[in-house]
Amino acid sequence: MAGREGLRPGGRSARVQASVHGAVQALMTRMERGDITIPVIAAEAGVTPSTIYRRWGDIQELLADVAVERLKPDMEPVATGNGREDLLAWAEQYAEEMSSKPGREMIRDVLAAQDGSGAYQCCNFTKQQIEVIAERAKGRGEAFPDVDAIMDRVVSPIMYRILFGEAPDAAHVARLVSGAMELISPALVGELA
Repeated sequence: MAGREGLRPGGRSARVQASVHGAVQALMTRMERGDITIPVIAAEAGVTPSTIYRRWGDIQELLADVAVERLKPDMEPVATGNGREDLLAWAEQYAEEMSSKPGREMIRDVLAAQDGSGAYQCCNFTKQQIEVIAERAKGRGEAFPDVDAIMDRVVSPIMYRILFGEAPDAAHVARLVSGAMELISPALVGELA
């Protein structure tokens, strides 16, 4: 993914990326993961294998790049009119999507990449979603925990369970959200009143 830095938006580079990403996604629906190789992807995308090697370096970096693109949120978190409920709805959806078979595969692909930039991007995507929820809550005059506290108290336990155990159910996610909401300091509540 380091090869992507400095590329101009649009043009041939964007077309190659779109074609290769599309080929990877199409192949994943038709083939076993272990059978997908750079030459197979190149043939599907209509590019040479050297184009893929030059841009991504190896199959794992390519799979991580595709996963990061797929993990990018395509919409803002649902707005219920209440910060706690917004966070709960978001966290339930996040846990469900990330614990699905495709979600777990994308997580593994991102974490297997050597440079770690994909994991950093995914973390930022998540933080941005929580920032939207926090700003909406604060805009309504509601007290809301610090975004990093939500990352530590809600997102991290969800991700840990997905990676190393059973996916958290809705009741567990609700307990995580409740625990995080308890972090609101009385001073902050007084400031907003």
